Amino acid sequence: MNRPRVGHLLAAVLVLAATAAACRSPGEAVHPTQSTNADRAARPATSATAAGAAPHTSAYLPGMPPPLRADDVWAADRPGRLAPEVRKDPYRVYVPNTNDDTVTVIDPKTFKVIKTIPVGSQPQHVVPSWDLRTLWVNNDVGDSLTPIDPRTTKAGKPVPVDDPYNLYFTPNGRYAVVMASLLHRIDFRDPHTMRLEHSIPADCAGVNHADFSADGRYFVVSCEFSSDLLKVDTARMRIVGRIKLPADAKPQDVKVSPDGRTFYVADMTANGLWRATGNPFRVRDFLPTGLGAHGLYITRDSRRLLVTNRDEGSISILDFATDRLVGKWRIPGGGSPDMGNLSPDGRIFWLSGRYNGEAYALSTTDGALLAKIQVGSGPHGLCVWPQPGRYSLGHTGVMR
Repeated sequence: MNRPRVGHLLAAVLVLAATAAACRSPGEAVHPTQSTNADRAARPATSATAAGAAPHTSAYLPGMPPPLRADDVWAADRPGRLAPEVRKDPYRVYVPNTNDDTVTVIDPKTFKVIKTIPVGSQPQHVVPSWDLRTLWVNNDVGDSLTPIDPRTTKAGKPVPVDDPYNLYFTPNGRYAVVMASLLHRIDFRDPHTMRLEHSIPADCAGVNHADFSADGRYFVVSCEFSSDLLKVDTARMRIVGRIKLPADAKPQDVKVSPDGRTFYVADMTANGLWRATGNPFRVRDFLPTGLGAHGLYITRDSRRLLVTNRDEGSISILDFATDRLVGKWRIPGGGSPDMGNLSPDGRIFWLSGRYNGEAYALSTTDGALLAKIQVGSGPHGLCVWPQPGRYSLGHTGVMR
């Protein structure tokens, strides 16, 4: 199927967003070009704050550790900046194999598989907890989370959880946020026991990936099968904004820029990135990257965004300073790069090969393939552990 021109896509976004706003129910969605009280409360710190120093903590979600730099929400992720809690954790790569109901454990120093862990039905992602002490395996169809102790790589007793396709944590550590994709829900749970505390209907299909604003007061969520982007108030646990992308859009991973001004949303059918703003909540423009744009990763120096193009076996590189693409790496022999993360020192980019039953290790210097490692069938949300950072927002190790 031919992809429509970008100009047509943007025009469709504006028309559909305006229509959705006009038809919204009270308290549900807001016009993407207007600011609400929640928007104003969630605005990032102004430029009056000196770069390199975090603004006053009252600007942030209560209980959230403020960024180390006001101009870089990812400043805590520098090479080797490991929290005391994880410094003794063995360096490992965890690969959930969706079709095999297992997690493959790789020693990244030797590129060898050292262990295979049986888990629940259809594991999708391996997710570090907010406090960095547990790796949760999302057994989506199995309706459970399997805990893995990163100090021993041993699995514990599964915890019952409805439809845990993806898992995040609020920046203050108060809630685990389960993306219950099949149930069309966003569930807020106790981050330790996983007891359900609050649930909101997403009113969209395929609620999936997310990222939080610089101040933590809201997060943006993608809905893969209904072409929606949602804005959720973190503290109030309410949807406060909705953007309707073109009907054939398939939004995937979401990442906020270091300065907090732009949300990048990968789109597998448009084959690129939607660039959106949080305040006001609206799409700015679209940037083509490659076939099947899927996963988004920030380099350790916060200078580049790595975009996995799953359907063409490549990784596009975006420079934040210019907001332009500056290169593309291709996996020799092809592949299906999906989800993963960087090594603690930032020198290796680890990815699952979703349709090839393998994991890839790429040099972040020039994209050279360092290893292709056979794992199970349908590898998905690969997790590299440990990671630099003070706390985890979830997914495959979104650290701040």
